[in-house]
Amino acid sequence: MIVCIAEKPSVARDIARIIGATSSHDGYMEGNGYQVTWTFGHLCTLKEPGDYTPAWKPWALTQLPMVPPRFGIKLIEDNGIKKQFAIIERLMQSADGIVNCGDAGQEGELIQRWVMQKAQAKCPVKRLWISSMTDEAIREGFASLKDQNDYQPLYLAGLSRAIGDWLLGMNATRLYTLKYGQNRQVLSIGRVQTPTLALIVNRQKEIENFKPEPYWVLATVYRDTTFTATKGKFTSKEEGEKAFALIEGKPFTVTKVEKKEGKEQPPMLYDLTSLQVDCNRKFNYSAEMTLNLIQSLYEKKFTTYPRVDTQYLSDDIYPKCPQTMNGLYQIKFGGIAPYAELIKPIGGKPLKKTKRVFDTSKVTDHHAIIPTGVIPQNLSDAERNVFDLVARRFIAVFLPDCRFSTTTVLGEVTSNPSQTSKTSQTSETSQTSQTSQTSETSQTSPTSETSIEFKVTGKEIIDPGWRIVLGKEKPKADEDEQKKEDDEERTLPTFVKGESGDHKPTLTEKWTTPPPYYNEASLLRAMETAGKFVEDETLRAAMKENGIGRPSSRASIIETLFKRHYIKRDRKRLIATPTGIELIDLIREELLKSCELTGIWEKKLRDIEHQKYDAGQFIEELKQQVASIVQEVMSDTSNRRVTVLTDAELKKLKSPPKKQ
Repeated sequence: MIVCIAEKPSVARDIARIIGATSSHDGYMEGNGYQVTWTFGHLCTLKEPGDYTPAWKPWALTQLPMVPPRFGIKLIEDNGIKKQFAIIERLMQSADGIVNCGDAGQEGELIQRWVMQKAQAKCPVKRLWISSMTDEAIREGFASLKDQNDYQPLYLAGLSRAIGDWLLGMNATRLYTLKYGQNRQVLSIGRVQTPTLALIVNRQKEIENFKPEPYWVLATVYRDTTFTATKGKFTSKEEGEKAFALIEGKPFTVTKVEKKEGKEQPPMLYDLTSLQVDCNRKFNYSAEMTLNLIQSLYEKKFTTYPRVDTQYLSDDIYPKCPQTMNGLYQIKFGGIAPYAELIKPIGGKPLKKTKRVFDTSKVTDHHAIIPTGVIPQNLSDAERNVFDLVARRFIAVFLPDCRFSTTTVLGEVTSNPSQTSKTSQTSETSQTSQTSQTSETSQTSPTSETSIEFKVTGKEIIDPGWRIVLGKEKPKADEDEQKKEDDEERTLPTFVKGESGDHKPTLTEKWTTPPPYYNEASLLRAMETAGKFVEDETLRAAMKENGIGRPSSRASIIETLFKRHYIKRDRKRLIATPTGIELIDLIREELLKSCELTGIWEKKLRDIEHQKYDAGQFIEELKQQVASIVQEVMSDTSNRRVTVLTDAELKKLKSPPKKQ
């Protein structure tokens, strides 16, 4: 008898149906030579400190650091788990073979390996490795089962992560709680949560310490179009007023009109983080809510495996894409086919294939999140919103580039009109050079010159291409971004070089602004890039190797910060509480709170998975680092303490004012 073990009862039922195990029993299904059973996620966990020695059960500084000579696992204390494990153990003890049908990722591998170890399974083990839960994918997976040993590096990476988190979390949490926690609250310290908290605290301090400074912007309205001075901003009102006086009442002359055509490629396919970012921006969904929704869509067979950090598809997916597209074409929500018109322009033709979408070298365990082609039924509104994003992004990558035209118009006002014609005859090359130079020297006073240059840029969409998938509705959460987009995409009147006329100059006082507070979308991006601000998609993808946390764990890390009362929500803003701020201030060990150092750990864990780094070396390094942290904190002779907040006090806590 072959025993198949899945991660959830619902997944087990789908697998049992496909392989013919149709007879129900308590805790498993049977038939056609198979027994299909399941876990409920984690059944086992690493042992608690007190399980190794009674001396570690009470919290005491004298017992730190706690480093077990050999780590062990135990069943989670729960009657339902104990009952199900007893069934699994009995089936595995008499099995001829086992098929590990756990989620095809690091955590899924760890969950099932621990269960098999605890059950003392001795028979050969195969691995089902699939990226979607469709019937076709399950059949194909069982037709090409892998050897368990092929996934040993994946297991070692998961095990190293769990042991590393235990070593740092157990020791540092006890250390800081006993030293600074007033015996009232556990001060939770974690390998990923503490650097994440530090990001929020450091940004908040930057905002609170920010001193706004005034500056003045010179602009003028010519033919109902606002031109802005290319010299940049004035740091004093006096300078601005001199420039204003220089041009007031003098004619405005167009000196250059340049029109360039450009292309904008479709956005890349979704990985989990980019999907969580978009769902937070568009629908205000938390990272955890988005993960739960896309996991549900995966288990219902409508989308592929969600816990991924790649935005590419492997080349073998390309032949299946027309079938997926056909499934999307047939979808109807409330009698309306939302994707049919979007797909029509590429219908009946071979889908385009680019390295920006299909690149096997950029795919390890799983590819980007895409629809499966199975037509969705009975979706909740939230599930439909998430599915719609994934579907539209998939369609977009096969549509043409967006073609646009950018028009740049330069003009100038001179105090000596006779110089205007002379200036307008200068070569366009020298004008372009002058423009770039004056932009770089924005701090110098332009009033010593006899003319001031102005500029306006307009963007006109010639062919929307992939942008048709965006639709006309813009979510409320994106109003600021939409305004910026509207400004960029304005169409300018037709200007002719040399034309001249009256204009209305303005001198506007503005103030420098602090960086924005983190929201979940921007925090996820910061975690992905180890705290560095990166807007370019390609560069951001290259930095993922050193991001903090795994895509699947970042949501739970953020939720942990809420549960520990380290942060709170203020509408979309994430605000650090006094407890969170004081905890980060207390921590002097950069290793605990540096995103960069934590990112290096993450890189080592990925290298373990890809057999480029030794798991034993990773654990030994962590043991030494933990011992060093304990020694440093124990030598602190100050009497510092962390403010402890109750739930009631947290609710009363005033949020910082919203700075403009």
